[in-house]
Amino acid sequence: MKKLIFSLSIIASIFTGCTSSDDETATPITTPASGTITGTITTNTTYAYGNYSLVGIVKINSGVTVTFDAGSTITCDRTVATDNALVVLNGGKLIINGTASSPVVFTEVSKIPGKWGGIIMYGDAPINAAGGATTSTSEDGNNIVYGGTNPAHNGGSLHYARVEYAGSQIASGVKENNGFTFYSCGSGTTLDHLVSYKGADDGYEFFGGTVSATNLISYGNYDDAFDWQDGWQGQNNSNWYGYQTGKANYGMEIEASSQNNTYYPVVSNITLKRAAGCRSEIDNNEVDAFQFKKEGNGFFDNIIIDGYLGLTTTATPAVTYDGAVVRIEDTTTNTNQVNGSKIKVTNVKVTNTNILTPIGRSAAISVSFPVANWSTNASATGCSSLVGGAWSTVDGVNLIQ
Repeated sequence: MKKLIFSLSIIASIFTGCTSSDDETATPITTPASGTITGTITTNTTYAYGNYSLVGIVKINSGVTVTFDAGSTITCDRTVATDNALVVLNGGKLIINGTASSPVVFTEVSKIPGKWGGIIMYGDAPINAAGGATTSTSEDGNNIVYGGTNPAHNGGSLHYARVEYAGSQIASGVKENNGFTFYSCGSGTTLDHLVSYKGADDGYEFFGGTVSATNLISYGNYDDAFDWQDGWQGQNNSNWYGYQTGKANYGMEIEASSQNNTYYPVVSNITLKRAAGCRSEIDNNEVDAFQFKKEGNGFFDNIIIDGYLGLTTTATPAVTYDGAVVRIEDTTTNTNQVNGSKIKVTNVKVTNTNILTPIGRSAAISVSFPVANWSTNASATGCSSLVGGAWSTVDGVNLIQ
């Protein structure tokens, strides 16, 4: 009996030792939330980490803040609703709290470019539209008036967000939408570490406004990697990366709605790459890294350009279009913007590109940048400081090539 008691006491001491200070507290497992996002959102709403379905054109009302927590995935399905988009109305706010390791991803179930309308944001920052208009109507199918007198407009903060397979025409709009579309958004809006992936139109398009954007990736979009008009004047843009593959048009399409503005955007640390075999959408001459037209302008510095080798059409007879580092499309832009020193493209490293210096669309446009406004630099680094991670990885592929 004494032996039995002694043995039991030893066993008890062993089990007591296993539940003492040697024991590690288990990390709690967070179960992803789920649900459907649809209609107009009229009250402040936070979507906890989870997997959600976005159905239809979802609008965030003025005065309403919608927040998405890190790691969430929001999926559209065109077979459920033909028109899908996330729209932030003027006065509304979208907060995306993604991180480098847990981005917030907006996607479409088919994984086919052009299947939904992407993220669209409206503000009331100043614009200078065609004819000098201070307001205009959106071309996205929503037919919303944008433009105003509030340069500090705040549409929220987008951090580590990825939009995939956007570019759809919605609500019978006159053109496709983009991965991210910003209508007269202001400097109070934060855009940082964003990815526009395999859309059927532009990666990013700015319609006027004063908003700036940092750490952007435009990958595999059918039209331009970056595009703007209506007098966009963001001043603090940096680390832009455009990778064009398959079919794509300009690296940057830059216009100002034919208005000779007294201001211009500023972008530094740019890398524009065109993969081998990449062709323009309709086999035409839109094959340049930078295209300036309709009084488009801006200051651009520390740039890497690679792979703009143009194409030869499949038509009979075939026509060859060379790719240029900078193309000036019209005489007015050359006169007012190039000669007027409102375009500066400096510290450029150009490789694998047909035309290595700025050129006009036709021989009648003789382009000669003032000395300080165009320069090459074999040591240019582009957006080399852009750090990849889960936010810039799709299906195991790091988008920063």
